[in-house]
Amino acid sequence: MSVVKFENVAVAGLAEMRAPRAISSAEIESRLEPALKRAGLPTRGLIYQLTGIAERRVWPEGVMASVPAAMAGRRALERSGVEREKIGVLISTSVCRDFVEPSVASMVHRSLELGSHCLNFDVGNACLGFLNGIQIVGDMIERGSIDYGMVVNGESSLEVIEATIARLNQPDFPVEKMRDQLATLTLGSGAAAMVLGRRDFLSVDAPRVVGAVTESASEHNELCRGQRDWMETDAAMLLLRGVELGQKTFARATEELGWSPEVLDLVCAHQVSAVHMTRVAEALQLDRERFLKIYHDHGNVGPASIPIALAKAVGQGRVQRGDRVGLMGIGSGLNCSMMEIAF
Repeated sequence: MSVVKFENVAVAGLAEMRAPRAISSAEIESRLEPALKRAGLPTRGLIYQLTGIAERRVWPEGVMASVPAAMAGRRALERSGVEREKIGVLISTSVCRDFVEPSVASMVHRSLELGSHCLNFDVGNACLGFLNGIQIVGDMIERGSIDYGMVVNGESSLEVIEATIARLNQPDFPVEKMRDQLATLTLGSGAAAMVLGRRDFLSVDAPRVVGAVTESASEHNELCRGQRDWMETDAAMLLLRGVELGQKTFARATEELGWSPEVLDLVCAHQVSAVHMTRVAEALQLDRERFLKIYHDHGNVGPASIPIALAKAVGQGRVQRGDRVGLMGIGSGLNCSMMEIAF
């Protein structure tokens, strides 16, 4: 178990970027018709029925992760009012990468013209990377190492979606392996960024990062594994073991952060599908209406899901001063993190 609690960490700026092109589930099913027929599966409505995802967003072909991550970072900086010279650390949490090296963070650092004193590096932890990034920046602020830092994320799913469609349509692709590949088709693209700072340097209205708890069940690290153009998922077992880990983590959040199903005014969660969100809500006894849902028209945007949902909640006026907002996700590995931000 990992527990962190903060006294002097607040959110100075938050932004999300919407990828321009929509790919509907119906379009994917149309392109997959040969494979679906071969497997004896419905050729219309299957993906939506299984996931509740009507469409996902993608960047134009060739756009690397650092580009939208930098766009979101620039917008979050502008909204924060923090001078870029004051940023002491930049952490990129993208699952998608431009190259094996250098880091995505170095690309974003250059694009944002941050100072040479600004530490920059990547943190990879599947769909939990953004929460881990907030935790690391928060620790550095709390310790007095820096006054301000930022976390960015950019995800680009077009390449793996196209590769999966092509693979499944190959006449010799084993039908019995098809189900393990379908979760890949839920992936979407997007970007988000958050600027964090010392609470006593910011407005009294700046949302405070309260703390976080994390639990691991790495004995299940085989349930979802991916590469740049390939991902294989045991969706049923991932849901079962993930929900178990979520219940264990929520119990820790109850002890350490004072959570209960009634005290959270809003939940911004990593989102895989309607089924996943429903099962998590039921297991944690949380009202589904307290979740800000984006899966319907964004798909699974990996670690960007949580900050995108939070940014949309702020933009839509879903959070008010005094609200307690829970950020939570279950990522491949398996790991589960739950964090509170007090507005």
